[in-house]
Amino acid sequence: MMTQMTIRGLLFDPYNNAYIIILRDEDNSDMLPIWVDRSEASAISFAMENLAPPRPMTHDLMKTILDTIGAKILSAVVTDLKDNTYLAKIHLLYGDSEYSIDSRPSDAIALALRAEAPVFTKEEVLHKQNSEEVARWLEDLKPEDFGTYEA
Repeated sequence: MMTQMTIRGLLFDPYNNAYIIILRDEDNSDMLPIWVDRSEASAISFAMENLAPPRPMTHDLMKTILDTIGAKILSAVVTDLKDNTYLAKIHLLYGDSEYSIDSRPSDAIALALRAEAPVFTKEEVLHKQNSEEVARWLEDLKPEDFGTYEA
């Protein structure tokens, strides 16, 4: 079974010098934090803010190619958690066929945002990651613990 998620935030984690994409379900009962680097955070931030860079970023180019050939992005799905690494798939419709393409979650999310496609996570992934531990970690953080995102 899958749960639809929305991006609730993009935060900077100064302890790991990385960014965190915060995915939450509709009821705010499940949360999935995904750590990404600066370039991935930038690609997601541009899409979240509907900013158009002077030249196409990689995800903009990918979407333009898919649009040009008539392929439709159906969804992005976070499919698994292995060795502290999240895995994802991008689901496409091309002609009469559906395709499932292996992807990093950040790339799948960046592309889904540009296509206004939903983001899902498999329920097993939500159960694999320790929500209580993550929630406790987030509760203990103070606003000054986070930097601001600069594209």
